[in-house]
Amino acid sequence: MTELNWQDIWVEKQKLRLRPLKLTYDTDFRAKFAEDQTEIAKYNDFEYGRAATETLSEILDTDCEVLEIGTGSGTLTIPLAKRVKRLVAVESSETAVDYLKRNLEECQVENVKILNTNWLEVDDREIKDGFDLVVCSHFLWQVKDVEKHLRKMENASRGYCAVIQPAGRAELVKELWRKITGKDYSGEFDPDADYFVYLILRLWERLVNVRIMNYRTERNFEQEVRYIASFIGRYVEVDAHVKETIEQYVSERNKEQHSAVVMWWKAAP
Repeated sequence: MTELNWQDIWVEKQKLRLRPLKLTYDTDFRAKFAEDQTEIAKYNDFEYGRAATETLSEILDTDCEVLEIGTGSGTLTIPLAKRVKRLVAVESSETAVDYLKRNLEECQVENVKILNTNWLEVDDREIKDGFDLVVCSHFLWQVKDVEKHLRKMENASRGYCAVIQPAGRAELVKELWRKITGKDYSGEFDPDADYFVYLILRLWERLVNVRIMNYRTERNFEQEVRYIASFIGRYVEVDAHVKETIEQYVSERNKEQHSAVVMWWKAAP
């Protein structure tokens, strides 16, 4: 029986996931897209983060100290921080940190400490056994070495670790992919990274709790167009013509529900 080399598969899928965007219809796209993320989270009252926090509720209490990796503008951070004693947020993007600080202030959340640094460069000795929960959300594709990332999470935890990732891909992705490229969608935009984490953890003989959480994300018209362009643009040039196709589709479709996989496990002593 041939052994599956998941590391090579991960590297190849990550190359696809991290392709540079080819967007020619708007020179300010990146700045607008970054602003979208924080505005959408606030408009939806941080529904994604509230759903994730509720899913993890059986391992949370008011005395918990939490480390969150790759916080972005605080979609998970803010609801989670409201349920625990203290949260340390690790985020490498200065732009994301600026949005996170603004959102924390607006939501009057004061128990969050921000580390504006690369997670994999954090000194393991300084964080060893420092937290009751170590969690990352929608972060895995930023990691080249998944095993190193998971071991670093376990090193920092005296209790649990958790990983949250999108589950499959929404129908809008599949339909737009067919409409624009003429091909069936087969995971190009966001392949399911949770498979790899589960495989590694079971090889380590960890007992993994798995839940599916559902949530809705409402965007205004322009935000929805930019969201779709952000994944289509990794594979085809999004010019004015492609943008019109996206706009037509957005104007005709209904809001839909999204899902994410939530996994947690007891860190090794």
